Amino acid sequence: MRHTIVMTGASGGIGGIAAEHILRRSPGAHLLVVARGSSGARLAAELAAGGHTVSHVSADLGSLESVRSAATEIRDRLDGGGLPPLRAFVGNAGTQYTNALTEGPDGFESTFAVNVLANHLFVRLLQDRFTAPARILITASDTHFGDFKHNMGMVPGPLWKYPDVLARTAAFPRAHTTAAGRTAYSTSKLATIYLVHEYARRLPTGIDAVTYNPGFVPGTGLARNAGPLSRFAMRRVLPLMALTPFANSCGVAGRHLADVVLGATEAPTGSYVDRGSAARSSEESYDPQRERELWDAAERFTAAHTRSAPQSPSR
Repeated sequence: MRHTIVMTGASGGIGGIAAEHILRRSPGAHLLVVARGSSGARLAAELAAGGHTVSHVSADLGSLESVRSAATEIRDRLDGGGLPPLRAFVGNAGTQYTNALTEGPDGFESTFAVNVLANHLFVRLLQDRFTAPARILITASDTHFGDFKHNMGMVPGPLWKYPDVLARTAAFPRAHTTAAGRTAYSTSKLATIYLVHEYARRLPTGIDAVTYNPGFVPGTGLARNAGPLSRFAMRRVLPLMALTPFANSCGVAGRHLADVVLGATEAPTGSYVDRGSAARSSEESYDPQRERELWDAAERFTAAHTRSAPQSPSR
């Protein structure tokens, strides 16, 4: 049966490998990739090789207006019959900065804007266009545990604060440092889990929401905003850790991501999928009060963009 899967973060790393698996294993899938500028057209052409059905929509995930425009285009194409029924949204794109001072065009700290608000806006603008059974997947990270077992001392654990503080620059001590940027990252991944718990409560029956943790995957583009030494280590040195139990290769992590998207991994709505199976996330990640507060804040932060979206057509 033909269906549409919308995916961010498909241009490389685990997302690129997952996209290839999805297309190979689900012949009826129309994969719609969301990417910045002209890179989307190139990516769609590469993934379409071999007769797969792939299209693209352009978006800068750091801009809520750009996300709104992309989601509106997807809605219009679904409503006009240009896309088959929507069955999945995969929010795999993520970013990490070398400070906690980078501000996006909407006035939000950029890590929070890309890793949290962009996904939330996509979910809210597309939720009434899903055809059940459908799945929303947001990529999380085991950095949200904040302990050496999961972070190996490389990324500080999350430092939760009220969402109105987290959404702005300088939310963390020594905001100009790499440590603050990494704290913003781990905290944003904790926020992702909180929002998925709320989606599981609030979305209609038949639309599941899960988070996926690929584990430590060296060699991805996550360090693209880091300094030259860190980028070199991520590309050339740390990939050797994939040969140990402490890390995953891009190939394994990408296959696991595709498994979750395609439903091959059993994961009830609200689940945290750790690599290849549903597991329990950190104790801190189960906090209904924080989940409601973050939902309310994300609704406020994105309200101007959800109000301007076209209403659902009469059926």
